Amino acid sequence: MMLPMMMSMAIVGLFWKLLYNPSWGIINYLIGADGLVWLSNPELALLAVAITDIWMWYPFVMLLCLAGLSAIPQSLYEAAAIDRASSWFVFRNITLPLVSPLLLIAVIFRTMEAFKTFDLAFVMTSMAETELVSIRLFKMAFQEWQTGRSSALAYIMLVGVLIITTLYIRYLNKLKER
Repeated sequence: MMLPMMMSMAIVGLFWKLLYNPSWGIINYLIGADGLVWLSNPELALLAVAITDIWMWYPFVMLLCLAGLSAIPQSLYEAAAIDRASSWFVFRNITLPLVSPLLLIAVIFRTMEAFKTFDLAFVMTSMAETELVSIRLFKMAFQEWQTGRSSALAYIMLVGVLIITTLYIRYLNKLKER
């Protein structure tokens, strides 16, 4: 389960690039779409990179969920069973509220990582089809030689991530107060 998270981004990108190959990649075979070009179409390339990133980092999120589930006292579930609460009621009123702080922490980490995603898209699409913020920064700084604008965009990205993280943390603190 932990193997995708521990692999290098470049290796994962090359692996999934082979899986998305329109001629002999297994993804097209599995979904029944022969000749579908994933990594040359801008919309599909972004989706392919997103699927690959989700595959790579789902063990991290699952570990946080497992930690949250194991921290829930069994006495709450036993009391709900004695009261004959439905499984939906138990999930909505016991499990989800107690696991939600850790889920929010996972969302915070994954949001910060999503802004930094560069190497996966670089390896899979060679930057031509995906327009991520990090790829735009790379193009501005090293291909167009607009270092001032790229530095400004990097600071804007930093401030944006800080704002989003601050909002998440404030919401997390409100959840803790309840």
